[in-house]
Amino acid sequence: MAGGGEVIDNKQVILKQLINGPPKESDMEVKTRSISLKVEEGSKAVVVKNLYLSVEPYVKLRMKKFEHPDFSSFTPGSAMDGFGVAKVVDSGHPKFQKGDLVWGIVGWEEYSVIKNPDSFFKIHYTDVPLSYYTGLLGMPGMTAWAGLHKIAAPNKGEYVYISGASGAVGQLVGQFAKLLGCYVVGSAGSKEKVENLKNKLGFDDAFNYKEEKDLDAALKRCFPDGIDIYIENVGGKMLDAVLLNMRLNSRIVVCGMSAEHNLKEPEGVQNLRLIVHKRIRMQGFVVFDYFPQYSEFLDDVLPLIREGRIVYHEDISEGLENAPAAVAGLENVWKQVVLVSRE
Repeated sequence: MAGGGEVIDNKQVILKQLINGPPKESDMEVKTRSISLKVEEGSKAVVVKNLYLSVEPYVKLRMKKFEHPDFSSFTPGSAMDGFGVAKVVDSGHPKFQKGDLVWGIVGWEEYSVIKNPDSFFKIHYTDVPLSYYTGLLGMPGMTAWAGLHKIAAPNKGEYVYISGASGAVGQLVGQFAKLLGCYVVGSAGSKEKVENLKNKLGFDDAFNYKEEKDLDAALKRCFPDGIDIYIENVGGKMLDAVLLNMRLNSRIVVCGMSAEHNLKEPEGVQNLRLIVHKRIRMQGFVVFDYFPQYSEFLDDVLPLIREGRIVYHEDISEGLENAPAAVAGLENVWKQVVLVSRE
């Protein structure tokens, strides 16, 4: 391992240009640039060695022309970035010391200089795999926990439907809801994913939306009495069908709209009038708003992991050079993670 003040080669995943439509491996390339492993004197920055990178669906959005209050498009010619787990190599910040393990936004590269590390979370619990902090104990886990517990606030016996249920967020929301005594159904895009939802994750039922000619009929089959809580990860035609099946005073929690990620123009929704007729509460949220409650989240979720009450699987690609393939093939069965270094 390189020493503190040394200037070394640093592999980075670069976006060549903004895209229109699904990402391809050729849209990205791995380049090598130099980096100093020493923080400049007087700076409050930290230098970190990246260990794991989280491959999230929103990466596809950021490869296009995209504006959002919390993040924007990647800059062509520069390293991509996202949530990851890292080890502090050098620090000018009083909160972080050399050797600390952290998670937060890092570059898609071997080493990163983080100029404002205040948003980083220090990792105190290492009796669980470090990679979990890219998912179950990181942003996706927080999204699942906040969306269900803080917004949907389910009651025992309620009917919960989750689209995109095999994704990093969906698989966790379903398990959290089951632990609260809800009836849980999920949808996914392959037979293997559907079987995993039912046989490995404990969902009461699941269906492959690609095999359903009539989504409204599929939902009525699974929820003859209607849906109390819908965890929205897809949007588009699925949302239209769900609105037809929501119960009176039901709740829709909008985590994402993955159906639109590969579209040039967003799809319209036809049944929004039902929000009024059925008194549906529909709320979107961004997980960053709930980061101040991270310690409460850990208090809830860490015991579930240690007691074996949560099932969590990862698809890990080894090597930074395999990150472009991980993005282009983001139809994996489990949570997609890139292993950059084993420390």
